[in-house]
Amino acid sequence: MFRKFKLLGFLLVLAVASPAHALPAPMSDQELLDKSDLVAVVRVLSVICTTVSKDAATGEDLPSYLAQLQLVEVKKGDAKPGDVVLVTWRAVPTKIVGPWAVDYYPGEEVLTHLAKRSGGVAYASTWWNAKGEDLKKPESTQLPTKPGESVPPPKVGEPATPPKDGEPATPPDGAEPVTPPKHSEPGQPIPL
Repeated sequence: MFRKFKLLGFLLVLAVASPAHALPAPMSDQELLDKSDLVAVVRVLSVICTTVSKDAATGEDLPSYLAQLQLVEVKKGDAKPGDVVLVTWRAVPTKIVGPWAVDYYPGEEVLTHLAKRSGGVAYASTWWNAKGEDLKKPESTQLPTKPGESVPPPKVGEPATPPKDGEPATPPDGAEPVTPPKHSEPGQPIPL
């Protein structure tokens, strides 16, 4: 009998002592709209890996990204259709529960909710559920993994894959190329 209580007590202490990484509740459509600076249907033109840094808690190497999104239809915000905005995000550790990071994939078209980064020119997703269902699915959900590597959307009939080392990435027709500045060192963020 005492053994059962001891085991129960141990399990209780273990449960209380372990940090919980529960996914917070999703924002409602109205909350997303209210807290977003820009709400639009976007076409993802390209994604570049800007840096890879170690996560302080897990030690895992996590890439950070910069995506070029072309606005197709603007529902809220000062931008207009055809404008291109920059969105940044960082991958999360693989053992974290839930979709904390909102990834954008070259070639996809999707409704998204974005918040302006303070003091910057880039945006970030408003919340983890800021991105709606794909209106046009990407051909690949592979993202670049090395700083300076970029993935433009595929041309018709070609798969979306990162370029091999030393090969330049070719942007889609009408898109500006995304090239990291030459002065950035591997592992260092690219200033926006």
